[in-house]
Order: sequence, then C-alpha cells, then structure tokens
Amino acid sequence: MTAVLPVTAIATADYRKRNAKRLKLVLLGVLALLFAVALDVSIGPGNLPLGDVLRTLVEPQAASPRLSVIVWDLRLPIALMALAVGAMLGLSGAGMQTILANPLADPFTLGVSAAATVGASVAIVFGWSVVPGAGPFIVTANAFVFALTASLVLFFMTKLRGVSAETMILVGIALLFTCNALTALLQYRSNEVQLTQIVFWTLGSLARATWGKVGVAAVLIALALPFFLMRGWALTALRLGDERAESLGVRVDRLRLEILIATSLLAAVSVSFVGGIGFIGLVGPHIARLLVGEDQRFFLPVATIASAVLLSLASSVSKAITPGVIYPIGIITALIGVPFFFSLVMSIRNRGA
Repeated sequence: MTAVLPVTAIATADYRKRNAKRLKLVLLGVLALLFAVALDVSIGPGNLPLGDVLRTLVEPQAASPRLSVIVWDLRLPIALMALAVGAMLGLSGAGMQTILANPLADPFTLGVSAAATVGASVAIVFGWSVVPGAGPFIVTANAFVFALTASLVLFFMTKLRGVSAETMILVGIALLFTCNALTALLQYRSNEVQLTQIVFWTLGSLARATWGKVGVAAVLIALALPFFLMRGWALTALRLGDERAESLGVRVDRLRLEILIATSLLAAVSVSFVGGIGFIGLVGPHIARLLVGEDQRFFLPVATIASAVLLSLASSVSKAITPGVIYPIGIITALIGVPFFFSLVMSIRNRGA
C-alpha cells in the first residue's frame, strides 16, 4: 500500500501536467486565430498595414471612412467566414473520424460535399429549387438539402445492415463517385455560362460571404461544440472499440447517430455557403491528434481551432500569390492537403507493415 500511493500520486501529477499543457495549446490556438484573421484582412489590393487593420478593428470610429469600409464591410466578413467554415469542417471531420474509426473520413471523402455540388448544379442548369420560395438563395438551398440528404442516405443505408464503420465508409465512397458522375452529366448538359458557374462552385469561394451567413455559422458552431464536448467521454471510450465502449455503458448506436447528424449538419451548412473545400476536415483533426492525442475533451476544440486557422491562412495565401487576383480557396486547400494525405496514407501503410 505504501508503494502504491507514491505511484498513484506521480500518475496524477503527470495527468494534470498533460492537461495543463493541452490547455495551453488551446489558448495558443485562440491567439493564432486572432492573428490569422488580422493577417487575412490586411492582405489584398492596397496591402493594408497590419497595424492599421488592428486599430480599425479595435477603434472603427477612429479610422478613415475608406479604411473602415474596406476592413469592416469588404474583408472582415470573408475572413470570419474562413474561420467559421474551417471550424465547421474541422469539427465535422473530427466527429466522423471518431465514430467511423477511420483517419480518412471527412465530409469531402464521404461524398457530402459532392452531393452539395450536385444540388448546386441542378439549380444552376435547370433553375429547379427543392426549397419553395428560396429565391436568390436557390443554389445555397439546393446545396444544403442535397448535402443533408446524402448524410441521411449514408446513415439509413448502413442501418439496413447494421451500423458498422466499414459499411459507412464503403457507402460514402459509393456516394462520392455517384455524385461526381451526376455533376459531370450536368456539366455536359450545361451551356458555357452554366459550366463556368458549376466549375466556380466546385472550386470553392469565400467571396460568397455575408454578415448573415457568418452569423448563422457562428450560432451553429456555438451550439455544436458544446454538444460534442458533452459527449467527449463517450467518444473517447468509442476510440477503444465498440465492445469496450459498450462495456463502459456507452450506447454506441445512439452515439453514432447523434454525431453523424450533427457532423452532417455542419458539413451541409459549410458547403452550401462556400462550395466544395476539401482536405480541411481531414488535415485539421490530424494536426489536433498529433498535438493532444485522442482525449476528446481537448481533441475536439483543438481540431476545430486548427482547421479554422488552416482555412484562414489558405485564404491569405489565395490573395498573396498574385497581387490583385484571388484564387479559389479549394485549389489552395487541395495543394496543402494532398501532400498531407499521401503522407498519412504512407504512415498508415508503414504501421501496418
């Protein structure tokens, strides 16, 4: 007994030390978020000095009308949309990877983004709306409904044969190829103007950002992150395997359904707002996993923050490559994500060898 107590005390001290380190990483991530937003706002035509941007953000009434309009009306909604979409994709990817026990799962690889593209393409080519009275938001509404439908199809088809991670992955891949084929068919059917619009949508663009969309995304994140964190312990137990989680009292099927619906909603909203942006939901969670491990109490917020910072930095890069030109954000995230994707596949292969 006397030998056990010191060992227990040491283990408790190590546990608290690890948690303190993880908490510091979360706080550093928040600071990185603020810096990324300021940098994103400062880059663009005119190259605003970072100091002027910060002063305009803190004291807008002291700034010149021109600077205030550029910062608050033109660039800040786009910068905040980059953060919001990155956060939604990161949290969605983290949730999918956890419930599917697959490091390659995210809204992009499971076909949710591709389904949104089909919905947007239907609106562009035929002018059909699946939401009555959508008006000027017909493309966004169609993209949202198709993405959400794909997520529900993903779940209910797997439910027919029992919920398993492998089945969900296979159905997701089938959805991805089916939606890509439908998009190609619609592109073949479209005229030159419609084809340009579809291609522009598939590449992703933050230029569609508005303060209203930023507000919707912020509310969704504010609701979703606590929802995920409240299930942090159950999700951590799920990483040990279904049987171990069930032995600890976790209702695995119900947990998977709850998280899948939440992740689908996050992915559908983000894709309907800005188009298809790949790899953020894949790369962000892996960075978080490397930093804080599988403890979902820290993994989920760090994955959210890391993804938001990544997309914000990608937004800055898209404007900095060629002065006066803003490249589609999906191209930049793909250039960042593809090398990471290959390194991830190779690391999995090496561990299995």
